[in-house]
Amino acid sequence: MKSQSLIEDEIAVKENYGYQIPTSPLIVEVTPQERNILSHVGTLLEKAFNSYENPDYIAALHLHSFQLLPERIARILSRFGTDFSAEQYGAIVFRGLLEVDQDHLGPTPANWQSADYSKLNKYGFICSLLHGAVPSKPVQYYAQRKGGGILHAVIPDEKMAVTQTGSGSKTNLYVHTEDAFLLHQADFLSFLYLRNEERVPSTLYSVRSHGKVNSVMEKLFDPIYQCPKDANYEEETNSGPLASVLYGNKELPFIRFDAAEQIFNEKAGQTPEALYNLTEFWNEAKELINSDYIPDSGDVIFVNNHLCAHGRSAFTAGQREENGRIVKCERRQMLRMMSKTSLIHMRSMTHTDDPYFVMEEHLGKVFGQD
Repeated sequence: MKSQSLIEDEIAVKENYGYQIPTSPLIVEVTPQERNILSHVGTLLEKAFNSYENPDYIAALHLHSFQLLPERIARILSRFGTDFSAEQYGAIVFRGLLEVDQDHLGPTPANWQSADYSKLNKYGFICSLLHGAVPSKPVQYYAQRKGGGILHAVIPDEKMAVTQTGSGSKTNLYVHTEDAFLLHQADFLSFLYLRNEERVPSTLYSVRSHGKVNSVMEKLFDPIYQCPKDANYEEETNSGPLASVLYGNKELPFIRFDAAEQIFNEKAGQTPEALYNLTEFWNEAKELINSDYIPDSGDVIFVNNHLCAHGRSAFTAGQREENGRIVKCERRQMLRMMSKTSLIHMRSMTHTDDPYFVMEEHLGKVFGQD
C-alpha cells in the first residue's frame, strides 16, 4: 500500500505536469473466459496450420488476431501499438493469460539448445496473435542465435550463469532495450513465463518515468555513443558506429540503451564525455527501475522496445527460499518473441528470400558485408 507522503507526491507531480508520470506497467487481469478462449484458439490454430511459422498463417496474422483474440485483449494491444504518449509506460502485464500444463511441459532442459519446441508450439500461436493485434509481424534476427526461429526459449544455463544474457542467472541482468546495437531492433517484445518457481522479479524501466526531458537527457540525443554488441559476441573490441541514446520526438523520445554494454563494459570505447553523460543518466534512471512484479506461470509481459527496457534480478536456478529454508524447484523457463510493425523500411537489412529474417549485424552493417 502506498504511503500518504507518496500519494501526496504523486498528486503534486500530476498538478505540475498536467498528467500522471507512469512508474509501473499496466496490469491486465485476464478472466477465466478469456483464458479458455485463448486455449481453444491455440488448439484450433495448431490443427489448422501445424506450425506458428507457417507462411500462410503469418501472412494473415493480423486478420487471425482480430478475429480470434478476446476482444478486450485485442483492443488493449491495438491501442498500445500507437500510444507513445507521456502517460504510456511502455509495458503491459497480462496476468494469467494462459494455463500452462506443467506435466506436458516436463522438466526444464539444461539450456535453450535442448528445448523441445514440439511442446511449445501452441504457445507460439498464442504469442504471435498478441503481436498481430498491435499490429506487428513476428521476426527473427540472425544476431540472435543465428535466427533460431520467431520463438525463443529462454532458460538459465549453468555454463553462462554469470553472463549478461538471457541464459544468465547469478548476476542481475541490467535493464536494456533488446538489441540496442541494431538500428532495426524489435519494436515489440513478448515474454511468456512458462514457469518461474524461483520467484525471480522482472525489472522494467521506462524512459517516460523521468517525466519531461531534462538537461541530463538532452545530451543523449547527440550521436556520440558507442552501442556495443551484446555479451553473446566475443570480440576484442566493441567499438563501431556511433549513435544517440534518445531519438525520435525531442519532447517524447524513444530510447536505445544497454547499461551493461554501454556503461559497464570496459571494452565499449566510450569517450570521456559520452561515458560521463551515460553515467549521469544511469544515476537517474536506476532510481526509476520497477522490480515490484514477480511473474507467475502463464503470465505475459508485452513491451514496447522503444519506450521500455527490461531485465531481471539475480537468482539461483532450481531453488527458492521458503520459510527461511532453501528448497529445490523446477528451473525457470520463458518464451520470447519479437516483432516489427513494418518490414518495408528495413528491407535492405533482411534476407533476400525472407523479409521476416533480419540480417543486420551492428548499427546498419549487414552480416557478410564489409
